[in-house]
Amino acid sequence: MNYSTLKKGLAVSFVALMGATTLASAQDAPATSSSAKVFGGRAQYRSWSIGVNGGVLSPFVAIGGSNDFSNFDVNLGYGLSLRKQLGHAFGLEGNIFRGKVSGTNKDMPGGAVNGIKEFETEMQYAVDLRGVVNVATVDFLRRENSVNFFVTAGYGMVAYNPKVNGVDNKGKFGEDRDKDFIKEAYIPVGAGVKFKVSDRVSFNLGYTMHFIDGDNFDGVYAKATTKDKFSYGYAGLEFSLGSKSKPNLDWVNPLALMYDELKDPSLRQEVEALKTRVSNVEQSVEALKKDSDGDGVADQFDKCPGTPAGTAVDGSGCPLPKVETVVAPNTGNVTGFETIQFEFNSSVLKTESYPTLDKLSSVLRENGGKVTVNGYASSEGTAAYNVKLSKDRANSVKTYLVNSGVNASQVVTKGHGEANPIASNDTEEGRIQNRRVESARN
Repeated sequence: MNYSTLKKGLAVSFVALMGATTLASAQDAPATSSSAKVFGGRAQYRSWSIGVNGGVLSPFVAIGGSNDFSNFDVNLGYGLSLRKQLGHAFGLEGNIFRGKVSGTNKDMPGGAVNGIKEFETEMQYAVDLRGVVNVATVDFLRRENSVNFFVTAGYGMVAYNPKVNGVDNKGKFGEDRDKDFIKEAYIPVGAGVKFKVSDRVSFNLGYTMHFIDGDNFDGVYAKATTKDKFSYGYAGLEFSLGSKSKPNLDWVNPLALMYDELKDPSLRQEVEALKTRVSNVEQSVEALKKDSDGDGVADQFDKCPGTPAGTAVDGSGCPLPKVETVVAPNTGNVTGFETIQFEFNSSVLKTESYPTLDKLSSVLRENGGKVTVNGYASSEGTAAYNVKLSKDRANSVKTYLVNSGVNASQVVTKGHGEANPIASNDTEEGRIQNRRVESARN
């Protein structure tokens, strides 16, 4: 792997970290209070932190596997970290560290394998981007956590220079070490525990295994499918960055936060006020449904309250007009000038009026002359509406006569509305009689 590839890998890693940070900032609404809310967004917390660490580097890993050397040396490693916490349980962390990894074959027969006694690999740097998952953030027993367990995994690049000593080198590394560093990718997988020292500081213990995409890390190339690896056990301090008035997102227990928010007196007051409003709405609905006379029309819309039980009513709660059976008169005695009746609020001719109209049509066609058709209405509704209704009734008669062959000039129509009642409008029987048309010769 060449240097340009390394630069591209590092760029991708840190662009990903900064991109996630930008996205997180864009999604966070500004915090309006130092008191964190369950759905208040990340901006109400401190979410950036920087750490320093130091520990032991080894060519072996905890899960075992094949190794080119039988023994390892204890060597110091040290590094820096920068982390952005994206939620209560997940964050992104950039790491850079360096150190030396070495091992020997002292426990093997003759202290060497294939003539190789020991190796020493200098790491110029190792840099990676990791996802960090807090596996103990949600705690049902504590209001605020003081210990967090975490696991990590990611992708990184390492630049290293290995050197091996054979049986003829008398246990000393030569001075002809290659000055060019090999650059290869690796996968870091680890776990650890974090202890809260203060609101700003935490003490971290961790262990990370690094699986290298190559077999040259220890200077021995076995020409097999195996890959080299090394581990880093470390301790370190992590410092939270940001406003002192904000809590650290690492240590916030979301369940406890939600519980506290539910106990907030102002929230309880809002809930009680909501209950009162719901109760008032329910009472209003019951009032709207009230039907005192039981006619199926609520009191609010009933224009004729107190209707006797069993009375058929219209949509306004008023009794429907009685349907009377009218016996058609003996056509032999019809003069054509009998009164023509109409239904309530209607200008439609009844079939029983046809004999009268047919007779009037015959008289006008045979004898000529003119006739005035006077329309009337009962007193329901406004006076203006009743005048219009009476005109419509008179025009219905004229239309029938004209359609039967009468010249339109022979028929004059007039609408008198509620005028000239022939019976009392205070009773239904009287109103039925007043809904009429009367015809008279001119």
